[in-house]
Amino acid sequence: MIKIENLTYAYPSSDEENKKFALDGLNIDINKGEFVAILGHNGSGKSTLGKLINAQIVPTSGDIYVDGINAKDHDKIWDVRKKCSMVFQNPDNQMVATTVEEEVAFGVENLKIPNPELRNRVDSALKQVGMIDYKKRSPATLSGGQKQRVSIAGVIAMLSDYIVFDEPTAMLDPQGRKDVIKLVEDLNKNYGKTIIYITHYMEEAIIADKIIVLDKGKKALEGSAKEVFSQVKRMKDLGLSVPQVTEVAYELRLRGVDFKHLPLNIEEFLQSI
Repeated sequence: MIKIENLTYAYPSSDEENKKFALDGLNIDINKGEFVAILGHNGSGKSTLGKLINAQIVPTSGDIYVDGINAKDHDKIWDVRKKCSMVFQNPDNQMVATTVEEEVAFGVENLKIPNPELRNRVDSALKQVGMIDYKKRSPATLSGGQKQRVSIAGVIAMLSDYIVFDEPTAMLDPQGRKDVIKLVEDLNKNYGKTIIYITHYMEEAIIADKIIVLDKGKKALEGSAKEVFSQVKRMKDLGLSVPQVTEVAYELRLRGVDFKHLPLNIEEFLQSI
């Protein structure tokens, strides 16, 4: 599991007395196999948390344990990164190779995995994301959604137990977003990967086992999708929205329609109405 205890992080500043904390006193438990969505407005600390879990940066104070390994232990950083990979927002910023198969192989090569296992991992990962037919192509010729699937294949090939997704659909069109979220859900449900999914799309978060809402570096809400999104006013006070269908039901309830539970999707809405 991932265990976060009294975590604080302040970005380096010349003014030590007035430095600003991106995260402040955070406590979170993420169990193996969970799908956890992280929500929050810009500046709430979402991406900083992802980088800390992936050991890209080190806590100012407090601890992050990944399967018992402390992510702030400099001697163990590579052990943490082997267990926990990260997919970033902009797929173009993640491309380092001239062909798709070389791109997927890059992380595995850094783990010193020999052939033929390396090639088997690459082909298996590309098949899993539906990109095996593109393995000889240049990443530059792919769409944004295809590039993001290649990035995810690179993570799959490394056999990481935990995957942090930092707003992976933010720069994609609606179809690209659907393809990526379907793939992420498949990694969790069918392959047992633990997902930490940072997003500002509320409809993407409803598939999570647990939602954590951050505000000014602190945990503002935690619970299931139903528990979090039923607090419509609280979410709005935090500068966030709820799924559109949930908001419609909320507004109808204010006008006298009897919704016992606020729905999260159209199917639930139709059953309730």
